[in-house]
Amino acid sequence: MLVDAFASAPGAGNRVAIVLDARGMAPEEMARVAAHLGEPETAFLTERQGTAFGVRFFTPSGEVEFSGHAALALGLTLVRLGLAPEGTTRLYLHTPTEALPVEVIYEEGEPKKAWVRGPTPRFRDLPPFTLLKEALEALGTNERYLHRGLPYGIAFTGLWSLFVPLVAPGVVDALEPEMPALQEVSRKLEVATVHAYAPMGPRSFYARDFAPLLGIPEDPVTGSANAALGALLARSGVVPRREGEVRLTIYQGHRLGNPGVVEVLVEYSPTGLPYAVKIGGEAVIVASGEL
Repeated sequence: MLVDAFASAPGAGNRVAIVLDARGMAPEEMARVAAHLGEPETAFLTERQGTAFGVRFFTPSGEVEFSGHAALALGLTLVRLGLAPEGTTRLYLHTPTEALPVEVIYEEGEPKKAWVRGPTPRFRDLPPFTLLKEALEALGTNERYLHRGLPYGIAFTGLWSLFVPLVAPGVVDALEPEMPALQEVSRKLEVATVHAYAPMGPRSFYARDFAPLLGIPEDPVTGSANAALGALLARSGVVPRREGEVRLTIYQGHRLGNPGVVEVLVEYSPTGLPYAVKIGGEAVIVASGEL
C-alpha cells in the first residue's frame, strides 16, 4: 500500500510504503525493497496477532528505530483494511526495540485520525556554537536569522535531530541547503536530521527537515523529529502548558508542495520534565499493488 500520512487528501503530507506481508523476509531483503520503492519510509509488517503487530521501518538507506509518520499511516491502514479487529481503538506496533501504542480516533464510525506514542524523549548537551554556525551556513543562512528566544539543541524520539530555530517561516522557506556540507555537519554532531523551525503562534510552528545521512535530502513531513521538537520546546518552557501537558501544531511540507499537519502532545512528569510525546494526524490510502 502507498499511504500519505499527516494529510487528508492524496498528494499531500509524507508518502509511506507499507508491505502488508513481510513474514520470513530477512532485513537485507527489506532494505533492498525499501531502496527499490524509494519512498521516505517503508514499513514491513512481520507478524500479526489480534491488536499486536510486528513491524520494521526502513528508509532508502537502511533500517531506523522509529518512524512517526509510518507508524501513524500503518495504524490507520490496518484498521481500514480490517487487519485489526473491527472497532479497534488501540493497537500496538512491536519494533525490534519496543512496543508503540497507536490510538485510533473515529468520526461517524470511520477511522479518521491516529495518535502514536513515540520513544521516550532524550536530550544531549548543547552543541558548540561554532558547529551551530556551521549548520546555519550549510542550510544557506547565518546567525542573524537565528531566533534567540527559542531553543536550539539535539533531541531524540526515535532519531537524533539538531533543531535550529529561525525568526520566521519565510526564512525557513528560503533555505537552500548545501547537502554535502549539511551531511558533514550531521556526521560531526551524530544526528540523523537537521530540523529548521520558526514560530507561527504560541502553540504553532513551521518546519523543514533535512536528512542527507538517511538518503533523504528533505523529508516532506516528519513525525519523529516533530515529536522531539515538541519535547525540546516543552523542556525549555517557552510554550504554554495546561494541566501537565502541551499541545502543539506543526506545519511542514509546504515548500515541497506536500503540505502536512502534525499534532504533538507532550505530557509532563510530576517533576515537571517531559516524559512522553504523542504525534497525531490523518492519513489517506493512495494506491495498492503487489511485489
